[in-house]
Amino acid sequence: MGVLLCHGFTGSPQSLRPWAEHHAARGLTVSLPLLPGHGTRWEDMQLTTWQDWYAEVDRELRALAAHCSRVFVGGLSMGGALALRLAARHGERVAGAVVVNPANKVHGLSAYALPAARHLVRTTKGIASDIAKEGAAELGYDRVPLHAAHSLRTGLRRLDGELPQVTQPLLVLRSAQDHVVPAADSARVLSRVSSTDVTEIVLEHSYHVATLDVDADRVFEESLAFIGRLAPSVGKEGTAAVG
Repeated sequence: MGVLLCHGFTGSPQSLRPWAEHHAARGLTVSLPLLPGHGTRWEDMQLTTWQDWYAEVDRELRALAAHCSRVFVGGLSMGGALALRLAARHGERVAGAVVVNPANKVHGLSAYALPAARHLVRTTKGIASDIAKEGAAELGYDRVPLHAAHSLRTGLRRLDGELPQVTQPLLVLRSAQDHVVPAADSARVLSRVSSTDVTEIVLEHSYHVATLDVDADRVFEESLAFIGRLAPSVGKEGTAAVG
């Protein structure tokens, strides 16, 4: 049984490592790739696009599917959007999706200025570490490269058009207070997918990076229960690896 987890825009696998380790300890084979342009310097991200980020998780999904009987996808923020695109495009290869505060669009008036602004200004302030839990921190860029933000906006618009192709069971975990992705994005996802097995859970005590926040354990347990309901052998057999 395989699980592919996708991290968020300007973030890194660090934000999802506790989730990955939780599932691996219970017998699941977990893949947690580093997206191109991430985890180094924001200047490196300027050279990448949403197609690069999606291509990386697409490759990982194909690799997991080659040696796992069933594969689930999950993600945080933009990673949730990437997971939903995998579900839309891969059909039966994806058994279900778990998304945490999934991004659906780039918000604000500034979003409409991105096509021109990215040629005038290289970066804007970062979005990492929106966490309520004291002492917790997300490793992410302190600047957002505008070329990458423009590409993200394009990619999210493309995904929105593909959401009706998502038919798999879906678990959406949404923070009650999120300073990066508004609740409207989760609502949009829920209104657009064609899935009939859909669960939404509101996380009352966490901000955007819920996988490192007060409700992290609940995210992990609800995710495992969702997978276990759809694949009853989970937790009883299998080998585990975090890669």
